[in-house]
Parts: sequence; structure tokens; C-alpha cells
Amino acid sequence: MGQLAGAELFTVVPEGSITTPKGFTAGGLHSGLKKSTRHDLGAIICSVPAAAAGVYTLNAFQAAPIKVTKQSIASSGLLRAVVVNSGNANACTGEQGEQDAFQMRNHFAEVFAVPEEQVAVASTGVIGELLKMDKLIGGIDQLPTHLGDDRNAAEQFCQAILTTDLVQKMICVQVEIDGRAVHIAGAAKGSGMIAPNMATMLGFVTTDAKIEGTVLETLLRQVTDLSFNMITVDGDTSTNDMLVAMASGLAENTSLTEAHPDLAKFVAGLRHVCEHLAKGIARDGEGATKLVEVQVQGAVSDEAAQAIAKTIVGSSLVKSAMFGADANWGRIIAAIGRAGQPVQVDTVDIALGSIQTLQQSKPVVFDEEAALEYLKGDTIIIHVDLHMADGAAKAWGCDLTYDYVRINAAYRT
Repeated sequence: MGQLAGAELFTVVPEGSITTPKGFTAGGLHSGLKKSTRHDLGAIICSVPAAAAGVYTLNAFQAAPIKVTKQSIASSGLLRAVVVNSGNANACTGEQGEQDAFQMRNHFAEVFAVPEEQVAVASTGVIGELLKMDKLIGGIDQLPTHLGDDRNAAEQFCQAILTTDLVQKMICVQVEIDGRAVHIAGAAKGSGMIAPNMATMLGFVTTDAKIEGTVLETLLRQVTDLSFNMITVDGDTSTNDMLVAMASGLAENTSLTEAHPDLAKFVAGLRHVCEHLAKGIARDGEGATKLVEVQVQGAVSDEAAQAIAKTIVGSSLVKSAMFGADANWGRIIAAIGRAGQPVQVDTVDIALGSIQTLQQSKPVVFDEEAALEYLKGDTIIIHVDLHMADGAAKAWGCDLTYDYVRINAAYRT
């Protein structure tokens, strides 16, 4: 997969959105689920049954919407729509919560005249509170007049899925398959409760590529392992994490399979979309001021490199040092040593950007002022070379700030 993500295989569409792929409309509105007047209900709709795939949280307490969406996709592998609310996670709400999630799906299907089993449901927000179904149903009734196929409509959807996020996250790329322009787009939310094995995130991918749902699911899982599963903000994993992909097939390429000569282009585009969204979530971590990227090479395997990279980027001590612009490489090597992976203790190199701080496990005299200036930036790259084999990986996170505690100390209020 790593070799397939060359930028030459796709182009970014600057003004593209989740409605750029053929067949998709989207939108959002304020239904009253949130105390504020921010949007809290949105939908993505496909004009035809779309091949669908999903990846979900590994938290044992999976929210009711995940159960409904799993059932919908499993029934036929097709989706016409996904309806999403923010402000309430509908998690740990028992039998009533499940009934509400099914009612949310079924009422949406009735309003838009699509099969119930072709509607996915997603929710995000406070855990343990029942949905205000009167507000939700009333909002769904209004949705038909709030949908469109332009970027503004896509942005309205993106606003509807936010919780503590500060910015919307959306991207679109174009690849050429069978000589035809194929688009892959994505939108996501996520800011807190972000840890590997998904995150507190909702992600949605739209594409007009023709591809079977089983192939799409395989690729989605592979790409997720290299993107959304490589980010962390605080080490917590949510009850509602969900990544859903829908493929309309309206680009009319020959169906993508493992044998298709242009599959690498599609995978590269899909990986870029997911990686861009994952980095956006990490950068938008609650209270964050910096994106931290950890690049590990020279590990005994890619899996070992992944574990080490995630341990470093998830370390509260490393994150605190990045916030304080402190070039404390000791915290980095300590994280490497506790990652549970093979290391040679006398061959490790560490650099902060281009500033070498450790070489062959020995301290290097470096310019502290230059390091301070680098660490004051909004993007920090930590390089680690273990000099053992060819395993490599990247992980993303953010710094740990005073505001993270402030935001989460008053999340419900």
C-alpha cells in the first residue's frame, strides 16, 4: 500500500467536495438538538444505490447508530444515504436508544422515498442521553429543502457533524481510470477522544468510481490502518467512531478489482483523502496548537514502526514538550523503549525537523535556539531511525495544552 500513494497518481481538486463525485447531494440544518444555533443534522444522498463499506470503533460499547448502519450495509452492500446528527451520541442508551436509531433511519427513508435498509445512521455528541426525537424528526422533515450538489451544500453538511471541532474537514481528489475522470471525496469530524483504532470521529467518503462493495471494504480497511488508525489526541477511543464509503459507479469505468490496471490510482487517491482527513483531525485536537507528525524508519517491520510511532505521538510527556517548545528528546527515546517492539539500544537516531538531537543513541550538540524556533511552529515532524531493517510508518497527533483540560472539564455544560 505504501508504494501506491504517489502524488503523481491523483490530483487534488481545490474546490471539490463530497458532492463533486457524480450522483451525490448533501446538506445540513439546525434542528434543535444543540443548545446553540449551529447545525446539528445533515445528510449525504446518492441518486442511485451506491456500493457501500464501513469501518467501526473497536470500543466494546458501540452506540446504537453503529448497530443500525452495520445492519443496513450487511443487508445488501448498498446505500442510498447517510443521515447524521451531532450534539447527542445516542450511546449507552439501551433498548430505547436502538429504537430511536431505527426510527431515525426509517423516518428518513420515508421522507426521501428510499429503502430503509439503504440508509446509514451516525450520531456524535454527549454519551448517555436519549435523543430529542421530536426535534430530530422535525429536522428530517426539513432536510429535503436544504440539500444541494454544490460546495456550499457540502459545507452545510460538514458544519452539521461538528462537536468540539474548530474547523471543517473536507477534500476531493481526481484520478483517471480507463481514461475517465473519477472523483474521490471525503468529509470528517473529530477533535477529542481520538486514539488509534479509529478515533472519536465520523468519516464519510463519496466516489463515482464503479467498484464492488467487497473490494471497497477491503481497500477502506487497508487505508484506514495507514491513516485514521495512526492518529491520536488523548488516548481515548469513542463509542461512535464510524467511517462509511459510498460509490455511485456513475463515472462508468470498468469495475475496479484487484486485477484492474488502474487500481493503484484509486488506492492512492483514497489513501490521500483519508490521510488528509486524519491529519486534519489531529491538527484540530481539542485545545491543540500544533500538528505533530512522527516518522519512524529502520524498524524490523511496518507493524513495529506503527506501534513505535503511535507510542511516541500518544505520549503525554512528548505532547507536553511539543506544547512547551522543549527539545526534550529524552521523552521521545523513552517512548520508543516502552513501545514493546524490538530496538537496538545503541543505533537510534532522533531529529526534530532537520535538527539532529541523537545519533547512534548518543546525544548530539545542537542549536537550542534553532530548535526552540522550530518547535514554536504549527507543524512539527519527529524523525526516528532505528537502523535495524526496512519497517517504516507515520503517525499524527497534537500537543497537549491547558485548553484540552478546560474543554473536557466542562464538556457537558
